Amino acid sequence: MVQLPVLTPRKIIKILEKFGFIFIRQKGSHCLYGKENFLVVIPYHNKDLKPKTMKHILKQAGLEVEEFIKLL
Repeated sequence: MVQLPVLTPRKIIKILEKFGFIFIRQKGSHCLYGKENFLVVIPYHNKDLKPKTMKHILKQAGLEVEEFIKLL
């Protein structure tokens, strides 16, 4: 299994936008991005995201870890 790199929310948002996700709204420190039937909630702060949080974001987006790493 491929290990996820440690990334900031800004980097994850850039990658999701490459996949076609668009910004919908923000409430507090959480941004909501959407594409077709997928909605992704990203905690937006200056810290690196934990691997478990990143896996959950990828699951919400319907992406595999390998697909995600190819766009880094």
